Amino acid sequence: MPRPPTFGNAVVRYFSFRLLPDPPAAGGRLTEYVTRNGLAIVALAALILIGGAWYLFAGGKSPAPAAGGPNAKAGRSVAVITTHPAKKEFAYEVEALGTLRANEFVNIQAKVADRVAAIHFNEGQQVRKGDVLIELDNTEARADLAAAEAAASDSRSQYKRSQELFQTKALSEAQLEQLRATLLANEAKVEAARSRLHDRVITAPFNGRVGLRNVSLGGLVNPGAVITTLDDLSVVKLDFAVPEVFLATLQPGLTVNARSTVYSDATFTGRVSSVDTRVDPTTRSVAVRALIDNRDGRLRPGMFMTVKLVRPEGQALMLPEQAIVPENEQHFVYVVADGKANKREVKIGRRRPGEVEVLEGLSAEDGVVVDGTLNLRDGVQVKVQGGESLDTGGHANAET
Repeated sequence: MPRPPTFGNAVVRYFSFRLLPDPPAAGGRLTEYVTRNGLAIVALAALILIGGAWYLFAGGKSPAPAAGGPNAKAGRSVAVITTHPAKKEFAYEVEALGTLRANEFVNIQAKVADRVAAIHFNEGQQVRKGDVLIELDNTEARADLAAAEAAASDSRSQYKRSQELFQTKALSEAQLEQLRATLLANEAKVEAARSRLHDRVITAPFNGRVGLRNVSLGGLVNPGAVITTLDDLSVVKLDFAVPEVFLATLQPGLTVNARSTVYSDATFTGRVSSVDTRVDPTTRSVAVRALIDNRDGRLRPGMFMTVKLVRPEGQALMLPEQAIVPENEQHFVYVVADGKANKREVKIGRRRPGEVEVLEGLSAEDGVVVDGTLNLRDGVQVKVQGGESLDTGGHANAET
């Protein structure tokens, strides 16, 4: 069936007959004809282009129905995916950077200068409190102790005889007191000699693991020289700093999760043991110390750690972030009920990756659109696909 003429075709036909005069007769000059009718030919060409464009873009199409008209109501439903807000544990988290320290640590040093006579430990060995680590040459110290004990013994004998003479009035009280003072002085010299002898034996002050040995057998050790190190690594201390704005949330007992690049797949859990009493006036931060169990010995003092401080704050009604539709300063969601998407304003609170807290406007029974919100308007018919589907009462059912 032939297509009816359009407005563009009619215009072209009309002006073709009205604007152009008859062509030149046979033997006439074409150049004079074109020069005389040039304006008409240009106008005709423009009209032909306009008519063709009209035919291509509008001539063969029927007008679209108005939005919201009867065709819109009878159109297909918008496919969406829904979910329900869920009550979840919400924890307050603060991230920081920290450094590990041993629970107890000390540099093993000598108090006196002398030659190393014996070494009783191996590098990296676990030792207990009181174990002997190093013995220095004690020949001179033992001799000094023997001389002091001999002098004290002689003074003790003299003082005992003087007490008997004092009873018979053969010795004055002043002489007796002088002998007593000499005895006390000699006994003090014995204790001093024993202490110097004890200084030649270096023991472990607590349970721990010794480090590298810095002396050799027969070498001369000077006071203050580091012989080795001793660290208690059964528990490690994690020191880190957080901005002062978080000071109100810090308290002993808070859970700490720490990670290290050395063990990228492991998380080490500990608890805050203390918070510094002062805020650094330069950085406006406060120092925090946490204790982490390290009985497996994987953590070492000086390691760099990424710290996440966790403070539980009870349950919160959480919703996926993609369900929120922001408009200016307001936030909306689409709630599915009776097969329609109803736009509802909500009040949101705290956020965490992928989720947002809903303070007002929703309940755990509401079915909220999480995928397909860009195609929705208030009151539009929807069809739930995947996830959760809703019956006419608005309750969640498992889709089969």
